[in-house]
Amino acid sequence: MYAAGKKDMQKMDEYTMRELGLPGIVLMENAGAKVVEEIVTNAPCAKPRVIILAGGGNNGGDGFVIARRLADLGWNLLLCLLVNPERIKGDAKVHYEAYAKRNLPIFYLEGPNIKLLQAELGQADIIVDAILGTGVNGPVKQQFNQVISMVNEYSGRKLIISVDIPSGLNSDTGEASGTAIKADRTVTFVFPKKGFFLQDGPMHVGEWKAVDISVPPSSAKELGLDMPKIITDSMVSDFIPKRPQNGHKGTFGHVLILGGSRQFVGAPIFSAKAALHSGAGLVTLAVPECIYPMAAAQNPESLLMPLKDEDGHFSTKAISELIPALPQFDSIAIGPGMGRFSGGGELLRTLLGSLTHQSIVVDADALYLLKDDLALIRDYQGNVIFTPHPGEMARLIGKSVHEVEADRLETAIEFAGTYNVYLLLKGHRSIIASPDGSVYINPHGHDALGKGGSGDVLTGLAASFLAQGSAPLKALIGASFLHAKAGEAKAEVLSHYGVMPSDIIDGVKGLLHSQVK
Repeated sequence: MYAAGKKDMQKMDEYTMRELGLPGIVLMENAGAKVVEEIVTNAPCAKPRVIILAGGGNNGGDGFVIARRLADLGWNLLLCLLVNPERIKGDAKVHYEAYAKRNLPIFYLEGPNIKLLQAELGQADIIVDAILGTGVNGPVKQQFNQVISMVNEYSGRKLIISVDIPSGLNSDTGEASGTAIKADRTVTFVFPKKGFFLQDGPMHVGEWKAVDISVPPSSAKELGLDMPKIITDSMVSDFIPKRPQNGHKGTFGHVLILGGSRQFVGAPIFSAKAALHSGAGLVTLAVPECIYPMAAAQNPESLLMPLKDEDGHFSTKAISELIPALPQFDSIAIGPGMGRFSGGGELLRTLLGSLTHQSIVVDADALYLLKDDLALIRDYQGNVIFTPHPGEMARLIGKSVHEVEADRLETAIEFAGTYNVYLLLKGHRSIIASPDGSVYINPHGHDALGKGGSGDVLTGLAASFLAQGSAPLKALIGASFLHAKAGEAKAEVLSHYGVMPSDIIDGVKGLLHSQVK
């Protein structure tokens, strides 16, 4: 499944009408019918009162179909038209007239009627948003802005269903410039829109479902459209490394976790535990000598490699102890809990110069320490994964966090291509980009993951899958998806407040049990 932009959907609609001969009026009928199915399925009571808010464009046309079809089912409904009927054109006008000529209930919103609309909204059980659709680009006009604000007053109290996209949300950027509908559910057509996963989008779409309206998904390939892919359960099931029944600890790879400091003891331990619990055969935890006793006590399953330290961090001499052991490792995670220290950059430059082929995961303060050595990363012969959060990404590219968040997709794609890395840009909806320009969006994850140590678990998962033989893109997709879903599942039991890194690891174990067939 892809995430489509506004122009992508326009091209697919045009292809369907031109090449397949299905007129827009039929696609609009199909769209409205599919939304009605979702309304019926999700109705909060047996005989709900439904109000359909319709604009004058194609989104409003879908609303007219929805109103007519609900009327045919005998439902208690009211169509509220937010524009002058004379402004309705094209296919939408055909469906408006098909509704109006039957003398079905219509509320025409005019200046003095705004208070009456508020009363109607108060009596509704379901509010259907068919106001603006994907055409929004910039602030919403005042006439719609007031209505959207009124609808949002009922958020959490009534079922709010948006048609294709919440009105006011930019389908390409996810920006809600001014105001946008906060939907409980969004019934979208063919593919979800890119804006669902960017900026304000995740806070407005609610649960989304992409439905078939006779625009073939295969038309995306026919037209050569370049769109981000959405990570799905079936994709991840295929990407998780398989385990031969006659395998042993050597079969499943050896992970090195290089990190830790006096201040950050837990981070590398979370990474090591995550790697072990997701299938790695062996994990070696290389930490400064000063935290070795604590690391050994808390993680007896790992092999321990204490390295020389200075002022609570790795000493630059530590690398000479590590280099002879490097060939035994299949993947290396660098950075969890490492901290920022004088000589850190030199240590990592020496490490990179000593590696030949191993896949490496660079996270946390290793991203800080390598900021000025990205040419070494670009020229490295093995596979490299970067996992920055927006602040770390901003520092890597010399921009502000706001600039990163405003253009997450292009930021990830450009950085991955420029420096030949597989990039996971963390966030409410994480983005994964590969050096060849392909990009994936993780549709899962929320605030339950917003706790120190959560990212260290993700690093351990990625390193584990790499060591077990997964290609870097597959390892990163699988790790990101399982990490996010585990956090969501644990939040249902423990609350969004109470999920700890160890809970995420436990959740991943359960998901691996059900996901791998």
